[in-house]
Amino acid sequence: MLTGKAFKFGNDISTDHIIPGKYAYLRSNLPELAKHVMEDADPTFASRVKQGDFIVGGNNFGLGSSREHAPLVIKMAGVKAILAKSVARIFFRNAINLGLPVLVCDTDNIRDGDELEIDLQSGVISNKSNGKRLTFGKIPIVMLNILDEGGILPYIEKHGDFKL
Repeated sequence: MLTGKAFKFGNDISTDHIIPGKYAYLRSNLPELAKHVMEDADPTFASRVKQGDFIVGGNNFGLGSSREHAPLVIKMAGVKAILAKSVARIFFRNAINLGLPVLVCDTDNIRDGDELEIDLQSGVISNKSNGKRLTFGKIPIVMLNILDEGGILPYIEKHGDFKL
């Protein structure tokens, strides 16, 4: 079970919003880059996000270049999952491979600051702030296993192969 606070963003959050281009020189210093995560969308986000919180987006989250640094610095900032109406495919795969759940669901009834509880196994999001329940598509077992191990590399190091 994942619990935390929602940080709400709008539609079309690109990888440039997630990791602003002016900080490209920090790609070899990811902890420092994580201090600037989402800065172009919300300059205060990195200083307010806490371990276990969630990013909530609208349509087309993660569009743009396929930099895997984008979901990685989100995870390094403490975010435990991203919820969005739709997600760029390459961003989605990069996030899963790095151990960051991305849940496609209707985010209209989630407000900034809402307290959420997410059950990845059952596909249910409980909004503790307004009492509403949302669902997201069932996550395939292979993806749940990758997420449980913290990403595809830790999964392969531990298991050596996929048990499909």
